[in-house]
Amino acid sequence: MIDMLRPYILAFIPIFVAVDSIGNIPLFIALVENANKKQRHKAIVDSVTTATLMAVVFMFAGKWVLRILGITIPDFQIAGGALLFVISLRLLLPGSRKYSLTDGHDKDIGVFPLGTPLITGPAVLTTTLIMLDAHGVVPTFASLILNMAIVWVTLAKADLIMKLFGEAGTRAFSKIMYILLAAISVMMIRLGITGVITKW
Repeated sequence: MIDMLRPYILAFIPIFVAVDSIGNIPLFIALVENANKKQRHKAIVDSVTTATLMAVVFMFAGKWVLRILGITIPDFQIAGGALLFVISLRLLLPGSRKYSLTDGHDKDIGVFPLGTPLITGPAVLTTTLIMLDAHGVVPTFASLILNMAIVWVTLAKADLIMKLFGEAGTRAFSKIMYILLAAISVMMIRLGITGVITKW
């Protein structure tokens, strides 16, 4: 049973770290601060739909694009790992932000910046493609959908979660996730270098 679940767990954790559903809550609240219940619900639906579609399309089309460009999986692992490491460092630096806040009254905030790059950004796209190669289509797809469901719940219950964790607690949780993301990026670079060496 554990062996059957292993690829799902191994695919779920890096995607969960990259999505950072808890860390997105303060930014989400800031963007919908003056929105009514209907507008807030629309923002959640638009953001999760956009984020899911982007990740799924890239998951299935990403390898095809790489093949056309002549990029191997080890190449992508090294480049993707380096990108994730830079992203994690920038997020860990004091005063860093995932994106520049736009006008909170923008009717399309569910698409941008919530759907992308807040939920599905370079980190999620890169991680999803690497998990696809490492663990297969079904575990990666299932992990992606489960993570998007978690995002939906956390955004819908954002006010309650903020009360439980507090702003400082939510920020601390995000920092831990960014450190894990940095560690995962190092692992990806190591696997990519190993893959290049074994092909020589």
